[in-house]
Amino acid sequence: MKTLLIIAGSDSSGGAGIQADIKTAEAFGVFSTTAITVLTAQNTTGVKSIEPVSVGFLHDQIEMIMSDFRIDAIKIGMLFNKELISSLGSFLERVNLPVVLDPVFLSKAGANLLEIDAVEELKKLFKYATLITPNQKEAIVLFGKELRVDAPSPVLIKHFVKNGHSLDRLYYPDGKVVDFESLKLETKNLHGSGCSYSTAIASNLALGKSLEDAIKISKKFIYEAILNAPNLGKGPGPLAHKIGGNSAT
Repeated sequence: MKTLLIIAGSDSSGGAGIQADIKTAEAFGVFSTTAITVLTAQNTTGVKSIEPVSVGFLHDQIEMIMSDFRIDAIKIGMLFNKELISSLGSFLERVNLPVVLDPVFLSKAGANLLEIDAVEELKKLFKYATLITPNQKEAIVLFGKELRVDAPSPVLIKHFVKNGHSLDRLYYPDGKVVDFESLKLETKNLHGSGCSYSTAIASNLALGKSLEDAIKISKKFIYEAILNAPNLGKGPGPLAHKIGGNSAT
């Protein structure tokens, strides 16, 4: 069985973060191990409070996992502050595994999930990533309003709207660009969609898929998971991960 290490924050409402990541990996038959970076008190309408773990505790979690499991890929989500971000460089430098880095800035309800002074520190991790997966708002912060993508690793920007379709654009460091499209769904139920998408890609990389095949499969998964969302909560609701997984391959 393939195994994923997820380094990310916890969402108490269960729709995003570590909770969504685990559900997504399970939909693809991949086992999840986790290293939690922050605890959040949140629901679909917003985030009330955030409690980051200590650098030492984050590394204790990672050490215990790496000493006991054969990890096939790594997904990195919410890191929140400079201290946690900068501490991961030495670990990532030592591993030779696919790494999907999701630069989490904002929740779907609009809460800040990354401290402002941590953006430049986050960019230092880009060189260790197999893929970086910002949404448009995050990409503007990282690469400017003109989206002149200049990164040492491939970058998948989510999502543009084109002729009634949702389009994600993959930028390679050599200038090659590849588009991935699906029908655009009009829905509020998008809580955890970014987390789930990046974890789906990481899961498929763990399963041995090529980068472009992993993205293609994961985009189909997200479409089905949003289409069949259970419509829970008063704000942007969570996805149907199990249904998405059944339709993904």
